[in-house]
Amino acid sequence: MQIIVSGAAGFIGSHFCDYLLARGHVVVALDNFLTGSAANIGHLASHPHFHFIEQDITKPFSVEGPADCVVNMASPASPKDYLDHPIETLEVGSIGTQHMLELAREKAARFLLTSTSECYGDPLEHPQTETYWGNVNPIGPRSCYDESKRFAEAITMAYHRRHGLRTNIVRIFNTYGPRMKLDDGRVVPAFLDQALRGEPLTVYGNGSQTRSFCYVSDLVEGIYRLMLSGERYPVNIGNPCEMTILEFARHIQRLTGMRSKIVYQPLPEDDPKQRRPDISKARSLLGWEPAVPLDEGLKPTIEYFQSLQVSA
Repeated sequence: MQIIVSGAAGFIGSHFCDYLLARGHVVVALDNFLTGSAANIGHLASHPHFHFIEQDITKPFSVEGPADCVVNMASPASPKDYLDHPIETLEVGSIGTQHMLELAREKAARFLLTSTSECYGDPLEHPQTETYWGNVNPIGPRSCYDESKRFAEAITMAYHRRHGLRTNIVRIFNTYGPRMKLDDGRVVPAFLDQALRGEPLTVYGNGSQTRSFCYVSDLVEGIYRLMLSGERYPVNIGNPCEMTILEFARHIQRLTGMRSKIVYQPLPEDDPKQRRPDISKARSLLGWEPAVPLDEGLKPTIEYFQSLQVSA
């Protein structure tokens, strides 16, 4: 297949491009490098089936040739990035998503949207199922990301219903692995960077809030299976193994061998207290569940961050 991928230079986008190319597909990659990195796709520059176009998808654009699938992965995704770029985040979720939907419609291609567990906000239902409508503050500091993704889901379903477009929506839960940015504000790179530097690990609140960590190779496998499926409604892809942030901080201490102390800071506004996916739908429809244990996934992630520190 020929597959157009926006946000291709991002953390997840670049791994998805690797996955597609390894399976013999042709990839046309789009990114404007607002938060993505050219280094994430540098190894693909000479690949005969990889074609890169520097493009802001909120601006008018076209892509030559046929396409079998259009995948919209473009968006700032970390708290630091979307809080630094709130308007751009809202624009890419709205205008950018519509441009990608129109591209899929023009090419008579299927369309896949990468959405987020942030659609559930600070959830009152636990674990979160796809039928849960969420508990989101529409005017809070995180709303630029939450609402951009909720709108993106809504317009994707509107194109499916109005135009008969073949669509898929994946709600991504916490994912980690190589190519994450050290300073993106998410807990895995934050803890690893602090531990490797011998600095205190910063835990927000009392550390009782929970997260569930999925290794990136598991995630892209799930996204790929969804892309080939006939499911039109959202599907959670993530790891249901839940742990508290404090437990995770102590786990990082043990794994890195660093004895950094733990310091506590106030909990950010609207920070979710619990986050764990119900993946029953992914199991039954896609035959998918995560396979990489936390320690196995953290090993190459730690090695990647160590390489960044050496080159810095």
